[in-house]
Amino acid sequence: MSRRILSEASRAVAGDDSPLQAIDLTPMLDVVFILLIFFIVTASFVKLPGPQVELVAAVSAVAKKPAMLVAIDRHDVIWMDKSPLADNRIKFALARLQAENPRGSLVIQVDKAASIGRLALVSGIAGQLGIDDISVSTRHD
Repeated sequence: MSRRILSEASRAVAGDDSPLQAIDLTPMLDVVFILLIFFIVTASFVKLPGPQVELVAAVSAVAKKPAMLVAIDRHDVIWMDKSPLADNRIKFALARLQAENPRGSLVIQVDKAASIGRLALVSGIAGQLGIDDISVSTRHD
């Protein structure tokens, strides 16, 4: 039997018509070359950031001043500087904070149980004083 397999293999190499024919590798090589060209072309579009550098600290850098912070709790009490404010004192307290930090932004922390009217009151007074950068602090869930 082994003699028969050897003779069939020798006929396949010789080009005879037999069950064991040589496998044509040309299509596979074409695919390999196309993939090689694809990877070479796409690799040239990938930009590496380069070496890591340690940046120098600037001597003339101006630190950003902290924001003015106002809080409204669940009982609609308005807080500034860790103390509650009466409604008639809100404008004076915001004016004082603005004088201390003229370019600072106003951040309002509002409890979810607080009424929207209290938020409108504080933001309205801030708008009257010329505070344009007003943010409402939220929690990201």
